Amino acid sequence: MGGARRLVARPVVIGVLVVALAGLGFGLYWFQPWKLWTDDTVQEALPGVSAPADPAAPAAPSAPAAPADPAGPSAPASPAAPSGDSGPRTLATGTFISHEHATSGSVRVVRLTDGSQVLRLEGLDTSNGPDLRVWVTDAPVIEGKAGWHVFDDGAYVSLGKLKGNKGDQNYALPAGFDLDTYSSVSIWCDRFDVSFGAATLKAAA
Repeated sequence: MGGARRLVARPVVIGVLVVALAGLGFGLYWFQPWKLWTDDTVQEALPGVSAPADPAAPAAPSAPAAPADPAGPSAPASPAAPSGDSGPRTLATGTFISHEHATSGSVRVVRLTDGSQVLRLEGLDTSNGPDLRVWVTDAPVIEGKAGWHVFDDGAYVSLGKLKGNKGDQNYALPAGFDLDTYSSVSIWCDRFDVSFGAATLKAAA
């Protein structure tokens, strides 16, 4: 009898272990807890803006000036650059508040010189996590737990996966993006439908 019981119990134990291991593997895949202790840092410059020169880098030699021809006509003056601000223009700004995870940093909507618009995150500092996205939405930014889940209740546009949980980064806005429709930004965990942090967009002065 004892041997028969052992034969019956062995498959049951193996089955329980298989189910437990499968559950553990699924839990690790779904929650990805190791991301809470790892950081992805991104440092992107604003598109169309040259990075500042490195003062330690050696200066490039300048080309020698061509000798003047006293008998020839003087060279025409270069046309003056057009007046006015032709660089990127900030249309709206915001400051992140914390939701499910501590989040800080700022956000800008910038119109570039070619007329396109980008959402720029600056000094972002939040937790890493599974399936994080950058959303622009029409939802209000509410402090506390009441504001964690509101951003998928109305209109929203996903700008793609969060490039890094720290640093400066740019996200292209769709053509015709309207600040009168979309008034907030959320670092949104699409897997668990929760906001890590959010910012209200306010028109720049």
